[in-house]
Amino acid sequence: MPYIGNQPGTGTRNRFIYTATASQTTFSGADDNGKTLKYSDGDYIDVYLNGICLVPVVDYTATSKTSVVLIQAASLNDTLEVVAYDIATISDTVSKADGGRFDGLVTFVQAVGQTETNTTATGSLTLDYSANQNFVLTLTGNVTLANPSTEAVGQSGFIVFIQDGTGGRTVSLGTDYETAAGAGITLSSTASATDIVPYIVAASGRILLGAPQLNFS
Repeated sequence: MPYIGNQPGTGTRNRFIYTATASQTTFSGADDNGKTLKYSDGDYIDVYLNGICLVPVVDYTATSKTSVVLIQAASLNDTLEVVAYDIATISDTVSKADGGRFDGLVTFVQAVGQTETNTTATGSLTLDYSANQNFVLTLTGNVTLANPSTEAVGQSGFIVFIQDGTGGRTVSLGTDYETAAGAGITLSSTASATDIVPYIVAASGRILLGAPQLNFS
């Protein structure tokens, strides 16, 4: 959707995705898709490492408008995502000669993603990433996350797994779901336990899962 007063096709945000080398701290220049990192202000970017949102100053610095520098180095094949939000100046919509003028800055804020809630998750599940960004699944039986075909590169969010009153439900992964070192995910097994797993889509058929945050209470 274009801005008023900007060139047609200007978007509200830009995504840059990098696959890290071992011990990499500085991310700049062309990303994995050939787009060159740039942003108008460090206060108007979000930075994610393997799907987990990082904290400015504490986890990274962004002052040059062309690079992001991690405080703690990334590991080999980590995925860093930078989402840069545009700051657009609104131009006149009625000519000054005709008595109309509108000046100012508009800041665009990322909309909250749609969330799928499934209270009877069991068996083979194919998550619809085109309709939803986040997923809340109450496990009433063992679940296998089947390979989807609706994910978009750069999409990120979270999957919440809630054990039912019985507990002990397991989650298996289709081949499109990848974990660090191929270790899979181990969730809490106690009844009514709640775990959160972040994700980011690195490419078609590659959904990278972050470390589970376990047993919220």
